[in-house]
Amino acid sequence: MVISVSCAPLCNLPRPLRSTPPLLTPLQVIMVSHKEFEGAGKQPGLQVWRIENMDLKPVPKGLHGNFYTGDAYLLLFTTQAPSHYIHMWIGDECTQDESGAAAIFATQLDDFLGGGPVQFRETQNNESLTFVGYFKSGIKYQKGGVASGFQHVVTNDMNVKRLLHIKGRRAIRATEVAMSWASFNQGDCFIVDLGKDIYQWCGSECNRFERLKASQVAIDIRDNERNGRAKLQMVEEGAEPPALTEALGPKTSIAPATPDDDKVDTSNRKKGALYMISDASGSMKSSVVAQSSPFKQAMLSPEECYILDNGVDRNIFVWKGPKANMTERKAAMAAAQQFIKEKGYSDKTQIQVLPAGGETTLFKQFFSDWKDKDQTTGPSKAYTIGRIAKVEQVPFDASTLHSNKAMAAQHGMVDDGKGKVQIWRVENGEKVPVDPSSYGQFYGGDCYLILYSYRLGGREQHIIYTWQGLKCTQDELAASAFLTVKLDDSMGGAPVQVRVTQGQEPPHLMSLFQGKPMMIHSGGTSRKGGQTKAGATRLFHIRQSSSRATRAVEVEPSASNLNTNDVFVLKSPDALFVWRGVGASDEELEAAKHVAGFLGGSANNVAEGKEPAGFWSVLGGKKDYQTSKSLQNMVKPPRLFGCSNKTGRLIVEEVPGDFTQSDLATDDVMLLDTWDQIFIWVGNEANAEERTGAPKIAKEYVDSDPSGRRGLPISTIKQGAEPPTFTGWFQAWDANMWDTDPLDRIRARF
Repeated sequence: MVISVSCAPLCNLPRPLRSTPPLLTPLQVIMVSHKEFEGAGKQPGLQVWRIENMDLKPVPKGLHGNFYTGDAYLLLFTTQAPSHYIHMWIGDECTQDESGAAAIFATQLDDFLGGGPVQFRETQNNESLTFVGYFKSGIKYQKGGVASGFQHVVTNDMNVKRLLHIKGRRAIRATEVAMSWASFNQGDCFIVDLGKDIYQWCGSECNRFERLKASQVAIDIRDNERNGRAKLQMVEEGAEPPALTEALGPKTSIAPATPDDDKVDTSNRKKGALYMISDASGSMKSSVVAQSSPFKQAMLSPEECYILDNGVDRNIFVWKGPKANMTERKAAMAAAQQFIKEKGYSDKTQIQVLPAGGETTLFKQFFSDWKDKDQTTGPSKAYTIGRIAKVEQVPFDASTLHSNKAMAAQHGMVDDGKGKVQIWRVENGEKVPVDPSSYGQFYGGDCYLILYSYRLGGREQHIIYTWQGLKCTQDELAASAFLTVKLDDSMGGAPVQVRVTQGQEPPHLMSLFQGKPMMIHSGGTSRKGGQTKAGATRLFHIRQSSSRATRAVEVEPSASNLNTNDVFVLKSPDALFVWRGVGASDEELEAAKHVAGFLGGSANNVAEGKEPAGFWSVLGGKKDYQTSKSLQNMVKPPRLFGCSNKTGRLIVEEVPGDFTQSDLATDDVMLLDTWDQIFIWVGNEANAEERTGAPKIAKEYVDSDPSGRRGLPISTIKQGAEPPTFTGWFQAWDANMWDTDPLDRIRARF
């Protein structure tokens, strides 16, 4: 039987019987490109489509992260390289027809992109870390779907009425629940979204970090779904305002906290079996290659396709040999679904389909001797996913960890930053124009409004960035929020509003200064007359993000802040140095020239390892700094985990996406795995069980590594006393970050 799939919707597909999942072999589908694929994967970032009436409909950028539970979605994430990740997402109430259509479109898109992408099958509440990492401010599940007439539109419509239940400390999920007091419990945060007013309700037993994460969801709804036009309020259990009882009816008693679902035991990470799949007999068959991991890389023949079965941990991987026949390669996803069914695994099992050269860390950790192309030792993660021949392996530079992919995807690199830029500083409650000659200079003691205008499809579009310095006053923070709304109103409410905290600049904002780095001064102000004097000795840390924009951040002038991967500019009353680390890029050196020009004086170029004595004396003497060679040639991003017993038992969860210093939960113990060593970071408010349990977890974590890594150094460090070997993994580490309460900082953005 041949089904012809044209560019038109898939409405002519025969309806599969309810009892059989739609397993589509390439024999059933003739590959034809879809009109939506024409722009697919052309630019770095995230693209999202929903399956509507068996066709693909794009979801607007501002609503990325919102999923209707009755629907299926197709997502494509494109990296700078470029390389591609395809995800099909299936909601709990999605029909077989829609999930079948999603599978066809995923296979077509993979085909359209030349068979090089990594493919994931995601199910509601069981998404991969890769997927969750795209949405740093949380995933929102909404009731309903296409069938019940629900559309994805960004509106200024204020007639919204919904209740969201917020779960998770690292991977945040907001699920729409019945609009009633019976849905609440004392251990969690809830968002009561009434359109122009958004209330964050905190149960009496919910902890600080959960409040922090729930606030990010609330801010995201305001900024992206309401274009910044809603008011946020934090409400404590027992102090509900009348508006809540009007919306929810008279308050009834609130249920006690409920324990979270048990996490799968880490020992399951060891359990894997390897199967070869073939269609020699005309139908897919699997035969055992090895009963248990660790495996040897030589077991994978380039002529074949394989299934790595880690079903006990709800993971199935399909590896496509570069020389395997086309039928086998295209049927990979269908074969995995068939395999799950035969093994009786949960239909929530995650599937990853990997081309040779595009293996994920999760897959490679099952092999004891994995070597990537151009690499000589141990298991690793290539930052570039794609066909080896076409895509050069991008050497790792630490900026790829910190440039915030999730933010770039959410706020979108809308263009190349060459539009019109206007900047104002907040002064005495008013906005005062900044002299264009100093555009790109930002002072920690100030707040700024940046209006960016560009043309898209013949229409003028606007973004207002509100940049808030870490040392500005409470009055300036309030004024910056008020002035943003005023500016937005004066432009008819059309602009997109983006609030930016110093040090968390999205790539697009960094790209507005056209070839010049964005310079962030730690304190001070650019006001005439009110100018506070800068320190006599200043040090700027220059790093390029994965979107090719550079940022120069002022740090404490101490040798411990140097980093072998970056460029630094050091200014003293009688000298100016440009220091280049071994792993730094030419673009970072280029950016340093602008910084040196701004600071004035003629610069001495200093190469790491050849520093004159005068250089060290300006920095107050030579000290240890981040020189990890693994950071230099590394093709493996470090991983950050939280260890928490907030649920009553000690569990370990990975932080999704690109982590930052603010992902370190002060009421937990965190594990940082940098591949050649493990750090245990102890937050000041972590409890006794977490403190005593973490070293044991770290040891188990290393010992249960399927690749057989053993005996790594494990360092325990305390919040506030972090050595440079730890802080160097975070860009522009702020030693004073915890002097103010993180909760107060996020409340200031309400």
